[in-house]
Amino acid sequence: MAVKPMKPARPKMNLAGLKRASVYLGHYPRIMVVAYGSLILATLAQLVVPTLVRNIIDTVTNGVIAQKIMAAPTAFQPQIEKALNYSHAQVVEFGHNTTSKLLIASLLVIGFAVVKGIFTFLQNYNAERLSQSVAYDFRNDLFAKIQRLSFSYHDRNQTGQLMIRATDDVEKVRLFLGQGLIMTLSAVVLLVGALIILFATNVALTLVVLPILPVAMVVFFVFGAVAQPLFFKVQMKLSALNTILQENLAGIKVVKAFSREKDQQAKFEVAATNLVNQQLAISRVFTFLFPLIFLIANLGQTLILYAGGTQIINQTLTLGEWQQFSLYLAFIFFPMAQLGMIITQMAQASASANRIFEILDAQSDVVDKPGAQPIPAIQGYVEFKDVSFSYPGSTQPVLSNVSFEAKPGQTIALLGATGSGKTSIINLVPRFYDPTQGAVLIDGHDLRDLTIDSLRKQIGIVLQETNLFTGTIRDNIAFGRSNATQEQVEAAAKAAAAHDFIMTFPQGYDTSVGELGSTLSGGQKQRIAIARALLLDPRILILDDSTSSVDLVTEYKIQKALDLLMLNRTSLVIAQRISTVLNADLILVLEKGSIVARGTHEELMEESEIYAQIYQSQLVEDVNLNEEAATAMIGQEA
Repeated sequence: MAVKPMKPARPKMNLAGLKRASVYLGHYPRIMVVAYGSLILATLAQLVVPTLVRNIIDTVTNGVIAQKIMAAPTAFQPQIEKALNYSHAQVVEFGHNTTSKLLIASLLVIGFAVVKGIFTFLQNYNAERLSQSVAYDFRNDLFAKIQRLSFSYHDRNQTGQLMIRATDDVEKVRLFLGQGLIMTLSAVVLLVGALIILFATNVALTLVVLPILPVAMVVFFVFGAVAQPLFFKVQMKLSALNTILQENLAGIKVVKAFSREKDQQAKFEVAATNLVNQQLAISRVFTFLFPLIFLIANLGQTLILYAGGTQIINQTLTLGEWQQFSLYLAFIFFPMAQLGMIITQMAQASASANRIFEILDAQSDVVDKPGAQPIPAIQGYVEFKDVSFSYPGSTQPVLSNVSFEAKPGQTIALLGATGSGKTSIINLVPRFYDPTQGAVLIDGHDLRDLTIDSLRKQIGIVLQETNLFTGTIRDNIAFGRSNATQEQVEAAAKAAAAHDFIMTFPQGYDTSVGELGSTLSGGQKQRIAIARALLLDPRILILDDSTSSVDLVTEYKIQKALDLLMLNRTSLVIAQRISTVLNADLILVLEKGSIVARGTHEELMEESEIYAQIYQSQLVEDVNLNEEAATAMIGQEA
């Protein structure tokens, strides 16, 4: 017997993220009480008005009837009153003080309108305050979380996607919490209040319209369930578009250098087209929803017109009561129409909230374990014990059984081809990652037993990619030590051979570096990055190819300064040039994640064929260039 294929599960709206987001409202209880309290009072004031309108209409109608009866011959008045089912006392009352009754009712309408206006203002203003405050909390929490997440998380996620969640997704949630929830509560209060009043005034007429409400509710929930996954896809498409834009702007020089503008534009157009198509898919859903809502509302209005007209003909319903019922009926159908907007915002916000909490719930691979202790002042003893390492999500080892020791004050040079594992070793020292096997120790402490902050604050790092932040040169040098004095900042800059070029700028240390240091050359940025690390006065210094972007004279200056600064510090130096490692206490030659040779320069020249090959291919030329740089320096000093 053939098995029938299973039907795909009907999409369900996942409100878990939105429920968690609404908890943030509790951070501001006073604002929330004022906003929602004002909403209830404004809605109650609105509910009073139809009754006042009924009184006005009935007062006018009864006044006219009383005038007509009183104008008739006295003998016919009892017959007219009997035909209209009025007593003589009622007719006299109808015609008494009609103008005063109208004036009082009109003033009450104005008064309740003013009350509604005041509380609507308080509602909207405080709802905006509340939503902006929640967005403030979300953005701060997201930024703090992104800062704390380990390198492996950032390896897996694109910058553009993280940016869109901290901006557009937060805004979608904010709009719902600031407008959608208010609209929802307002709709519920208005709907329930109107239904209670309608049942109290005319049960028969209310029962006519009541069956339409469940139909409308079912329609809204079905459309909400369909819409949420569509909005989730929109945010994904928007993230992809934002990623292309961010990467293109960051690499605009490369794009122009290789004349790839047209290719990048085509790539952007594909992403933009995907976003537009997804937006149109949502539009098709909601352009069908809103006409359907009005169809349901018009159906209800038609039924009420017929049933109400019949009661008027049978004299069981007055014109004022009919108008009152019509206004309260609008208070029922208006929230139903609002629900269309609420469902739209809810679907968007729930999709965005789920994406936000994906980040907030993300687990970092490198965290302080329970009971982790701050490391005391580092002496600088570094040890790798049988360390193997694979990047998270990969089974391919980048380090295999690496063991070595670095004693305090020693300089350890890491040498090898690209991909040999040099950067992976230095990433383990400040605990950017944890080893897959084995242990990394500093002063005998396993890094996993220490707090991350106390460890990293005592390690100076200059990465291969120099990152400066928008601000002044001084701000960037003092990035890791914001309370440093000007004299300390200048001393670090001098040690990094940066002081002289800084002083050539009109504003000196107050010169703005531009976005990502765009106003500085590669060598200038690198020297500022070195000064930034040196200002910490670290016991362990990590230099990742730190002189790769400078000219020979500048490299010579930096190398001379570093030779002095490395004294009494444990230094791990990565360089493609052997000229930067000739004076190292220990050179580790790496190949495919393993240490294939170790020793001083002289020892390796005798014992390591790999090192000798690197020496022959790089060192002779490098030594000659350094001699030229030294000669040039002597000439400048002379």
